[in-house]
Amino acid sequence: MKDFFNVKEINNVADYQVLVNKEYKLPSNYVPKDLTIIDQQYSEGSQYLRNLAQINFEKMAYDASLVGLTIKAVSTYRSFEYQKNLFNKYVKEKGFNYASMCSAKAGHSEHQTGLAVDISNSNLDYDNFDKTKEFIWVKNNAHKYGFILRYPKNKTNITKYKYEPWHYRYVGELAKELYENDLTLDEKYLYFNK
Repeated sequence: MKDFFNVKEINNVADYQVLVNKEYKLPSNYVPKDLTIIDQQYSEGSQYLRNLAQINFEKMAYDASLVGLTIKAVSTYRSFEYQKNLFNKYVKEKGFNYASMCSAKAGHSEHQTGLAVDISNSNLDYDNFDKTKEFIWVKNNAHKYGFILRYPKNKTNITKYKYEPWHYRYVGELAKELYENDLTLDEKYLYFNK
């Protein structure tokens, strides 16, 4: 399976709406300057997001708690090296085709931006996250906090990744527009560049 096309290195790495995918790659040495730890009550272990994403994630998690729900960040910022090892592990265990549908090659992961968060509930079983009340709440409310469901079920042909109900991406004010128009970040970017 041909997975990586005419790869372009990203220049606007710190932009909250930066597109990172199989075609657009972050520099290997990119580390966000404003990574901030998420409060332990809203994360599993030490999890970091860029400051604005961290503030909004905590607000979202707090608001979810007001209606009796628990959302936790289980995977956030990942370094280039960490992602390289993770992708290679998937390739070794399940083969390249499988790995490329469920994991990003190093430099192509949104997690390296410090703007992506894998969410779970108190069970910490994010493989079944879409079967929870928390998922329904997050899916319907994340845009109010600047987050989008990055890899929706019906958009695999566009995102080139399998459905990941747990993977949310901070894009700031753009989230509302994407949510209301059922667009992925990829579609919005392509629309602007036509």
